[in-house]
Amino acid sequence: MHRSAIIVTATIAALAGSALAQWNPTGGEWGKSTDTDVRLMTWNILDTIRTENPSKTDSISNWNACVRIVAGFRPDVLILQETGDNGCSGCVDSVAELTNLAHLFFHGGADPYMGGTVTSYVQLFAPGYDLPYVFVSDTSDGYNRNMILSRFPYADLNGDGSATESNFLVLADEYATTGNVIRGYQFAEIDLPDATYDGDLVIGNGHLKAGSTTSDKAQRLAEAQRVAYYVDYLFNGAGTGEPDPHSTIIFPNPATILADNTPVIWGGDWNEDEVTNGRKGPAEWMTRAALTGGTDGTDRNRSDSVYDSATDVFTGSRATHGSSTLDYIAWQDSIVENVVRQFVFESANVPSTSQLPEPVRTFPYPAPVVTSSFASDHRPVIVDFQLTLAQAGPCNDADLAEPYDVLDLADINAFTSGFLAQDPIADLAEPFGVLDLNDINAFIAGFISGCP
Repeated sequence: MHRSAIIVTATIAALAGSALAQWNPTGGEWGKSTDTDVRLMTWNILDTIRTENPSKTDSISNWNACVRIVAGFRPDVLILQETGDNGCSGCVDSVAELTNLAHLFFHGGADPYMGGTVTSYVQLFAPGYDLPYVFVSDTSDGYNRNMILSRFPYADLNGDGSATESNFLVLADEYATTGNVIRGYQFAEIDLPDATYDGDLVIGNGHLKAGSTTSDKAQRLAEAQRVAYYVDYLFNGAGTGEPDPHSTIIFPNPATILADNTPVIWGGDWNEDEVTNGRKGPAEWMTRAALTGGTDGTDRNRSDSVYDSATDVFTGSRATHGSSTLDYIAWQDSIVENVVRQFVFESANVPSTSQLPEPVRTFPYPAPVVTSSFASDHRPVIVDFQLTLAQAGPCNDADLAEPYDVLDLADINAFTSGFLAQDPIADLAEPFGVLDLNDINAFIAGFISGCP
């Protein structure tokens, strides 16, 4: 091999290794592969975020365990269930209290509820990472509320006068019966940066009825059917191009359906394992509606949406609560460009402390592997989504391949193959017409400088 080819191959290999190092669980790296991927995390946190939590310090506590896990995975959108429960009926924390608690969870500060100072908080472990947009459901069951926290701002995407909705009422139509969803089913319309994404995003979050009685199962299924109807008829227009074409959703009242490249992604604690339930359960109803494989699904084109098949990275287990899978994320796969990865996190299944994400690996005694158990009785489900990117031109000489305005492995491969093939695409520096170390240095400089 020519000496210059050896140099560029070694150099680009090093760059590729650096670019991919963000996702390497066996090496303790659990981040996204690409900054433009959108990471969604759903988690039932078992009353961790509540005013009367006695320990919001860097100690052996559920608060500290949850803080460290969120800081370790840094989702772009975090949906939480079972927040605000102080152990007595009717004394659930208010929307304002939970909004303030979310601020304390990320930023720390004086604790106005229990006294003292919040000394365990996300930015202590992940400086610069924040989810500043907080939406707390105004509907509760007297115990719990749901929360959506977002890196990106909320914005009215469908002309109903609001960017958030925490409850809705459906009148009987098609497969849906009259009613709503316990604790509400919240949806947040999210404004993604136009320079990066060719579309926006809607995130849903809910906690369906718990329990194993016949009544519990019937209520859970009815709730799932209402959510399916809401997604299809309100956001999709049920194939008509107009929201709520049968006029059976009492509120909200949007003016338009969602734009073509704006998917609905929704999740939460759905309280039923689709593998063991022996019936068409909530996850299947919310993604497929009445006709599995039919023409009434909740995807934008009325095909079936999909729900996650996330597993533990090290064991392959699907379990999110004991031995059951109760927590899910679903999405409209005709609009979502790609799902990069999906996984369940359980610290006890990670072979060594060094393979845990920071700062989980430094959770206090008795051992970092118990962090998940201290945090909650549920395990988070995490999915990295690749959404459609805005069409852009190259941001600098190193931006050689789509998606433009993003420097990633595709650009490395384009330069490497071009250089080795003596293709002008790799001719980035004088003397032009000659591929040499100057071109290698020009590419490396552009790649390292990044897109503005």
